[in-house]
Amino acid sequence: MQKILYTNCVSDAVRQLVSESKPASTHIITDSNVGRDVLSRLGLDYDVIMVEPGDGNKNIQSLSHIWDSLINGGATRKSLAINIGGGVVTDMGGFAAATFKRGIRFINVPTTLLAAVDAAVGGKTGINFEGLKNEIGAFAPADAVVISTALFSTLPSAELLSGYAEMLKHGFLSSEEAYNELLGFDILHADLEGLLPLLEKSVKVKERIVGEDPFEKGIRRALNLGHTAGHAFESLAIHKGSPIPHGFAVAYGILVEMIISHSLEAFPSAELYRYASYLKEHGYGCPDISCEDYPALIAYMRHDKKNDTPSAINFTLLSKPGVPLIDRTASEAEIEAALDIFRDIME
Repeated sequence: MQKILYTNCVSDAVRQLVSESKPASTHIITDSNVGRDVLSRLGLDYDVIMVEPGDGNKNIQSLSHIWDSLINGGATRKSLAINIGGGVVTDMGGFAAATFKRGIRFINVPTTLLAAVDAAVGGKTGINFEGLKNEIGAFAPADAVVISTALFSTLPSAELLSGYAEMLKHGFLSSEEAYNELLGFDILHADLEGLLPLLEKSVKVKERIVGEDPFEKGIRRALNLGHTAGHAFESLAIHKGSPIPHGFAVAYGILVEMIISHSLEAFPSAELYRYASYLKEHGYGCPDISCEDYPALIAYMRHDKKNDTPSAINFTLLSKPGVPLIDRTASEAEIEAALDIFRDIME
């Protein structure tokens, strides 16, 4: 069972976990931004493996650098990796640990809201490959995750909004009450101490679903709400040379899939427009797409790992907040119609 600690005494928690693990050696995996802004504050005296920041560096070259550094640092099968950073670091560091010498133990310390609520928890690890998001990876849960809102104090607004989109997703999957509580919280002017209990509730939604379905054979697919369309937005933006934050892409994807839900599953239009208003009022903006981008977006959706057959595009939809519907499909015409409505609402 993955241990999740909610604390603002990060260094003490990490040292205690290392002491309990009794590793042969300990190696921090992080990126240069976190190394500059966060690592010095933590005062952890372990071997440091540094990678370049950004989703564009979540690739086989960075992964190879981590493996090389572990070898050069004398890591053995009894060593411990500590991934300190955002989702890129926890995804890639987790995959490096899961595959090095057929698997070493690792701890995640997310330094962004997005990583805390999403990437660091649940056991999904991986890298991007050939322009496709998380195309290569493995299910490998961290031994422990240390979650602290104190590490978010220097995050720009865009990073907070990115992470909050995943929290909104968990609210949609949980209940109308949870969703309403999240819509009533102003993440851009948040007291970080007040955010911690809300974050804990959100992570527990994911914990519950992952506990029921650790290898994504059934109900765990509910966590993909917003991700079929969202990953397509994200991949297209990367292809155009103008990357967008993962959480922004998910926020847009949720709205597209709400529109499809309204068309196919009678999801209430009032909730759809309330959610769209939240996005616009809080500065999520709108992706730069036109109808000419639809074929590319649909092609990216066809590459999504959730699809069981090449001909069908798999979505998680909603009949209402708190009632997800997994393994639903939509035709190209239905997706294009949803994209048209999405652009009308958001532009």
